[in-house]
Amino acid sequence: MSPPLPTLTDPASPPPSGREPTWSDYAVLVVDDEAGVRNFLERALRARGCHVDTAGSAEEGAERLQQHHFDAIVLDIALPGRSGMEWLRNLKNDGFAGDVVLITAFADIETAIDALRAGASDFVLKPFRVDQIVNSLQRCFERARLDRENFVLQRQVAGLGGLVDGMVGHSEAMRRLSELIHRVAPTPATVLILGESGVGKEVTARALHQMSPRAERSFVPLNCAAVSAELMESELFGHVRGAFTGAREARRGLFHYANGGTLFLDEIGELPLAMQTKLLRVLEERRIRPVGSEAEVPVDVRMVAATNRDLRAEVAAGRFRQDLFYRLEVVTLAIPPLRERREDIAELAVHFNAQLASRLGLPPLPLSQADLARLAAYAWPGNVRELRNLIERSLILGGLPADNNQAPGFVEPLPLSLAEVEKRHILAVLDQCGGNKARAATLLGVSRKTLDRKAIEWGLA
Repeated sequence: MSPPLPTLTDPASPPPSGREPTWSDYAVLVVDDEAGVRNFLERALRARGCHVDTAGSAEEGAERLQQHHFDAIVLDIALPGRSGMEWLRNLKNDGFAGDVVLITAFADIETAIDALRAGASDFVLKPFRVDQIVNSLQRCFERARLDRENFVLQRQVAGLGGLVDGMVGHSEAMRRLSELIHRVAPTPATVLILGESGVGKEVTARALHQMSPRAERSFVPLNCAAVSAELMESELFGHVRGAFTGAREARRGLFHYANGGTLFLDEIGELPLAMQTKLLRVLEERRIRPVGSEAEVPVDVRMVAATNRDLRAEVAAGRFRQDLFYRLEVVTLAIPPLRERREDIAELAVHFNAQLASRLGLPPLPLSQADLARLAAYAWPGNVRELRNLIERSLILGGLPADNNQAPGFVEPLPLSLAEVEKRHILAVLDQCGGNKARAATLLGVSRKTLDRKAIEWGLA
């Protein structure tokens, strides 16, 4: 005999977190062989604004999961064909990143323990009240939100994300760039940001995110040059347990943490050709497949990419896929180097002086008009990053360098080519680091691969 249907009652109290998520941001799949239970849960959850779909079996549920992204699944254990418990194990082995709430009319403590070991987020007995399911799902959504926020914060603390310094500057070039960002940001269009190293490509990407409808979701950055070719697929898509040697546990990829938000791929010109093919497929189909998994997972991610390379030249040389280039080049934002917008240098210096002094707990530098004029006269081959580093170093040392010997990274304008200025600056930093390329690359704000390539060009490898 079928168990009695649950009764529709309002939640008696707010969720334990004290914060009620916006239910319209979430999608739930209800899988139960009883039409009455499916209809009851569908009405109850849709009344709260949640996006709901239903299925009568694990097989039907798997088809729904192939077609749409779901943040959580409410799953009955006793199903015709494949059982709910068996499908739960398959879901977790295939890398499903959402939560699963198991429901059943017949269970004992051993079944509950097995469910939690299999990866269930909660276990609810029939007959249940609607507030039990609502509160269970709310806890799932809150955990997922905290998990994403914690992941992004950890990357920022580790220096992979950085903080938003803001778009600073009132030059004509920056005014045009700002207008483009305001026009493009509200759209879902893929954006390609071009510019030399250090011009502020990530700041621009963050501005696009913060002015978009996705601003409340995660902004997840990745420097493609900082991840080895062997690990790139797992880093982006995640992997299932046992997918390769050392994969003792399943791991979620960056697409999971960016779901609903923005994924920023910096230095995309460094992406290996094999990964370019897989990334193109994701952009076209909006699905990812964790390494070692048979199942594909729908994703909703806005892609912003950046590079300091000439991608057209890379395409012509066979180092970058032409189809991926055109797929990324929906909208292109070109950021001019600092030497082409010298009127912004003084404003940036004042901005960094105030910002970094507060962060370091030091008194601001007394920047005179002569100091600002001297800064504006320099070519800044390292662009905004080099200016920021100089201000930070000067705050720590107690003042701007009085002469060239005190600051290898800051010299008066010389009648040299930009390439020669860049070479001298990099060699000076390398010398300061005792030849340690990893340390020099960090100080210069470039990848080790970029520094190695320069060294080979100059016959220093």
